[in-house]
Amino acid sequence: MFMKKSVYFPLLGAAACSGLGGCNSKAEKQPQPPPNIVFILADDVGYGDLSCYGATEVQTPNVDRLAASGIRFLNAHAAAATSTPSRYALLTGQYPFRRNDTGIAAGNAPSIIKPEQKTVAAMLQTAGYTTGAVGKWHLGIGTDTNQPWNDYITPGPKELGFDYSYIMAATGDRVPCVYLENQRIVNLDPSDPVEVSYETPFPGEPLGRDHPELLFNLHPSHGHDMAIVNGISRIGYMKGGKQALWVDEYIADSITSKAVAFIENNRDKPFFLYFGTNDIHVPRWPHPQFVGKSGMGPRGDAILQFDWSVGQVLDALERNGLTENTLIILTSDNGPVIDDGYKDQAVELLGDHKPGGAFRGGKYSAFEAGTRVPFLVGWSRGGVEKGKESPALVSQVDFFATLAALAGQTLSDDAAPDSFDQLNVWLGKDGKGREYVMEQALSGTLSVVEGDWKYIEPSKQNNPILKNTATESGFITEPQLYNLKDDAGERNNIAAEHPDEVKKLAERVEKVKNTSKTRE
Repeated sequence: MFMKKSVYFPLLGAAACSGLGGCNSKAEKQPQPPPNIVFILADDVGYGDLSCYGATEVQTPNVDRLAASGIRFLNAHAAAATSTPSRYALLTGQYPFRRNDTGIAAGNAPSIIKPEQKTVAAMLQTAGYTTGAVGKWHLGIGTDTNQPWNDYITPGPKELGFDYSYIMAATGDRVPCVYLENQRIVNLDPSDPVEVSYETPFPGEPLGRDHPELLFNLHPSHGHDMAIVNGISRIGYMKGGKQALWVDEYIADSITSKAVAFIENNRDKPFFLYFGTNDIHVPRWPHPQFVGKSGMGPRGDAILQFDWSVGQVLDALERNGLTENTLIILTSDNGPVIDDGYKDQAVELLGDHKPGGAFRGGKYSAFEAGTRVPFLVGWSRGGVEKGKESPALVSQVDFFATLAALAGQTLSDDAAPDSFDQLNVWLGKDGKGREYVMEQALSGTLSVVEGDWKYIEPSKQNNPILKNTATESGFITEPQLYNLKDDAGERNNIAAEHPDEVKKLAERVEKVKNTSKTRE
């Protein structure tokens, strides 16, 4: 369990009270209520996909609105270049490479986070917060791969610290294509039960690979040729649940409305909202109001839809008088990918847009674009300076310990072992940030950024270009060293010229890998 101390909210000015028990003199101001926390986690949105990070081909005015009200971090990193391990690190404060079961989860994967593990949501519950998870989950659910889809499924978000949940079990391109509200399928007809398999097709259920004429919305470019839902073929096999199936063009509507409802239903008490958008993950099939608006096809239109979702959340906070006292964090689970399995013209219509900004690689990659992500923080009452840029080195693995500091929680020794308190950094009081950040690529290849240096450990095999996505992976059998100050694009491997730096950073990686925790 978490060891609790008086809740305090630092950096609010000398006149603010330091606890919830009241002030010591009449001259002091009354204690402020604890801040609400809204965490918006985009899916596959790259460093260069937002206009506040330099995109010109597509505009994101609502994200820009958040950037104008707070801090835009220039050197922030996801813990991994793929979804499941990145989210695992966020919620547990533990590097995903410490376990061998945190890879990209199938739609019927059991819960990767175990109920006995500490999570940021459970920690905030201890601090008196009402907690909610809405949108993409992709961390598994249940005890094994034979989930009771037609009943209550446990363990799930509830057992991990969330009072309320409305989730997609995995991703938009994986079955089951249904919503789970508080761990039960929404709109399920008991006479049409859901069945899911990732091994064997169900007799009589058409597959994308055999029936392309049924794919009236999107066709696959690679993989994604199994169960057909809403004219789009997916990964995995599914049967039943016809009444409960989602419609892709309304996913953003559905999950955004649930996020807004959570805010409105809890406006009179401290709340924590974890909002994982489906955008801009494949299959990209946005609402008609966004179709054709970006000029870049469904991927660009999905960016506009993501921005709309952000605007709906910001408007809900403003409408309910919560903006000033809400800490808002916006980031992405990993870097961008262009063709990730569907013929949506993302490559053909990309034009001059650079999803990864100045950085090389993308989702799955050991190069910077795989894990260098947008990271915005706003909180008026917390004294966050408006429109500020910060060069501080930031990692999403610090989400847990930072919010624990905000909520006045002392972490037990077995909680968030790799997470550090970075509250001063998030609030703009510290411009340096972490000493180093660790990054994990698809292959398990690890890298470390420390100061101006980036070291990528040798991979087990040479695979410099990922075949399906055409991503520059950075997976070679030789050590790599880059000076990011001089070479942000990681084009000049200078490992042979700086053996001492390679040795130092390689030892850093090995030490972290072989130590059970880095937070003391």
